[in-house]
Amino acid sequence: AFWTTIFDFAYIFSSSYSSYLFNNGDQKLDNLLNLALDSTEEERKKSGNLNIGYEERSGNWDIIVKYSGDAEALSGERIRTVPLLGGYAVVNLPEEEIQEFASRQQIEFVEIPKRLYFQVNQALDAACIRPVQEGYFPGAAQTGNTADRMPEQITGNISGGKQGLSGQGVLVGIVDSGVDWQHPDFCNEDGTSRILRLWDQSLLAKPGENPPEGYAAGVEYTKTDIDRALRLSRAEGKQIVREQDFSGHGTSVLGIAAGNGRASGGVNRGVAYTSDIIAVKMGMPGENSFPRTAELMQGVDYLVRQAAELGRPMAVNISFGNNYGSHRGDSLLETYLSNVSDAGRTVICVGTGNNGNDSVHTAGILETGTQAEIPFSVSPREPVLNVQLWKSYADEIEISLVTPSGERIGPLSEQIGTQRYQAGETELLIYYGKPGPFQVTQEIYFDFIPRGAYITGGVWKIQLRGRRIKDGSYQLWLPGGRVLNPATGFYYPKAEETLTIPSTAAKIITVGAYDSRLNAPADFSGRGGGSLFYPKPDLAAPGVEITAPVPGGGYGTVTGTSFAAPFVTGSAALLMEWGIVRRNDPFLWGEKVKAYLRRGAQPLPGFNKYPDNQVGYGEDVIIRLH
Repeated sequence: AFWTTIFDFAYIFSSSYSSYLFNNGDQKLDNLLNLALDSTEEERKKSGNLNIGYEERSGNWDIIVKYSGDAEALSGERIRTVPLLGGYAVVNLPEEEIQEFASRQQIEFVEIPKRLYFQVNQALDAACIRPVQEGYFPGAAQTGNTADRMPEQITGNISGGKQGLSGQGVLVGIVDSGVDWQHPDFCNEDGTSRILRLWDQSLLAKPGENPPEGYAAGVEYTKTDIDRALRLSRAEGKQIVREQDFSGHGTSVLGIAAGNGRASGGVNRGVAYTSDIIAVKMGMPGENSFPRTAELMQGVDYLVRQAAELGRPMAVNISFGNNYGSHRGDSLLETYLSNVSDAGRTVICVGTGNNGNDSVHTAGILETGTQAEIPFSVSPREPVLNVQLWKSYADEIEISLVTPSGERIGPLSEQIGTQRYQAGETELLIYYGKPGPFQVTQEIYFDFIPRGAYITGGVWKIQLRGRRIKDGSYQLWLPGGRVLNPATGFYYPKAEETLTIPSTAAKIITVGAYDSRLNAPADFSGRGGGSLFYPKPDLAAPGVEITAPVPGGGYGTVTGTSFAAPFVTGSAALLMEWGIVRRNDPFLWGEKVKAYLRRGAQPLPGFNKYPDNQVGYGEDVIIRLH
């Protein structure tokens, strides 16, 4: 009887598959996109998440797609598709066509883009990078023609005896806020640029300018363009290469990974200081450009394709993240980065984010018949807020919300879809999600939308009651990136599970921060936990009071995991130079680089068991010597 039922179901499923997909296309859409399509224009505008991806002028949406089959089949008369590596794509289409598009058999899942936010002397010494650059490895044989020995896990000879590593022959790629291409640290001694390609996604192309082949937005500049601009005055050069790094974030990140220190006479040089560079400035063309996951994925795709075209290994740095998702490595951004890490000879390094000491995350365990109350404060001048509750779909939990005035909303209906409530000056949009094709968890999403200028301030509470519990764990997140007022946050925050996405992706190298002056972990550094099936972070690098290039030709001091990640990116480039370029280990990329960096990481005081959810396998030391 069991097998008869299974075969009957298979027949019914296969015979009605196309009809099912057409009528249930929304099951392929992530929760935010479903909620956005079910919201009014006014609700979208006031929400912090629901309008991301929507073009008000055209009425079109940018969406991220996982698909199978031919990418050309995704396009249409009003549908523009940018195929990415590994069966992913960024698609622009009218709102009224999203449901039909999602119902196509080759479409596996669709996500709305998410907004991203930002995440050297002493530090270079702390990471033991200077000896590697100078070709001196303490503890190595120093006699005659005997070649210096690399770490015990990397055996072989470095051609030329004590020839140091500098990243020669390896590309350093960055997707960030841009780069000051006129900064001396990114130029050779003859004044030419070390930047081979520079794609500014945020520019509207002028006549004679074009985006990279295969992409739809922005302007691509070649080394020839940049060299020609460098021969002119600073102002005249900017008429030829119009890209600018307004925040300075990308300039500092790239300088740590690959700056050559020319503006300081070599004193403030970065790690892979002779590597050639390919850079992407994230953003959307227009006045209100800001980075999103769709642009990040296209930027990484561009870098990997460029490296493949040039036939060279590449270390990629990502110092952006966001707090939306299950934090289990299952979003399209996370799976894309894991998949593309296997393309070519690539290493991708990502910072853990700076939420470790913020009150944006809490968690707990619920049992059948028990109750939990999660209080959180809302500033009286908070214009927008959202809360994500993630739990096992196997658990049946009764959920209620208590307003600052004591009004109890709920228990909420467990029906899949949007629910609306009014609480004082706040409209509540609550969306019950279902597990998707790539996740077993369930999200209940709360969007607090002000009826006036601000949502209702005070103490709100989410109440949970276990009805039928099998797993019991639950996680809640508020938006990260310091976008909330300081008075807004959970009363009982948990530092665990504060890694930002995409540092939770499986096959990237996840980098936390430590203070190299105190040889102690940085309290702001995002932390891993038990939700992932693999240890994160992988290791920690200097991230406090780092000297780095800033736009205009000088240097400044920066702090954050944004600036820890490029130390490891540069370290990966040095390892790949030794292994691939010098042919000591032609297969030294991807997970192999991660394994070597984990093994070479050194303990930090106060940590006795590794991997640790704050510092991973220890502090970044590129060489572990005999």
